[in-house]
Amino acid sequence: MLAVLLVMFCTQVVATASCADCYAVHPTDSLPQDDVYFEADTMPQPSYKPTIYDLPYSLSENMPNVKKLVINTATLYAAGVLTLGVLELLPEDATAWNKKEIRDTPLFERWWNHVREGPVWDKDNWVFNYVLHPYGGAAYYMSARTQGCSAINSFLYGFAVSTIFWEYGIEAFNEIPSYQDMFITPIVGAIMGEAFYKLKRRILQDDTSLFGSRLLGNITLFLIDPVNEVLGLIYGNDARRNAAFSVRPTAQGMQASLSLSF
Repeated sequence: MLAVLLVMFCTQVVATASCADCYAVHPTDSLPQDDVYFEADTMPQPSYKPTIYDLPYSLSENMPNVKKLVINTATLYAAGVLTLGVLELLPEDATAWNKKEIRDTPLFERWWNHVREGPVWDKDNWVFNYVLHPYGGAAYYMSARTQGCSAINSFLYGFAVSTIFWEYGIEAFNEIPSYQDMFITPIVGAIMGEAFYKLKRRILQDDTSLFGSRLLGNITLFLIDPVNEVLGLIYGNDARRNAAFSVRPTAQGMQASLSLSF
């Protein structure tokens, strides 16, 4: 249900112009005089569905890939649960979580108490509030932006993930929702995310190179768009058609492949 709600932010209908197929009529001696045959236009047609990276830069272009956006959302949810487990292992002064309350209060009772009391101005470590949370917001934003969502829809998606899914969802089991995380994560994250999106466009236009280095370019792509780049290894990366590496599960186990297109 959460995945469906989040994807709805990026599924507004976009009117697109289409061009009718062109045909040439050729009479032939081998056919009756009144018969003609049609030869399809021989102009080369793309063998792939264009992505947002194939179009000129735009803040308003919206052409979401709903299927992959659902996969991204489910992956973010699973990653959030994993992150919660990692944070549980950190010392109390790092997360500002009351470990005694966590141990002594039933799970959903604790969640309801935190939701009812919030939001508050938290005292989390500044690295969490002003470095990791904005970066997380940028990752949420890019998760939607790379899959074709407009800037405003990517912001709404990131806001929904950071607020509904994280602040009032997973994290609320352990602490009261905070004002900083509700605003800094999606707003600063969206600003960073759009900068990441423009940088990714430049890197892809330069054949995944940055400052002349493909190694640096590829490392940067994984850092600025971790969700799409990591999942692209599994279900394919539409933005990397010229050279794509993939790892897919099969009945016999895992299968790796490298495809090159010219």
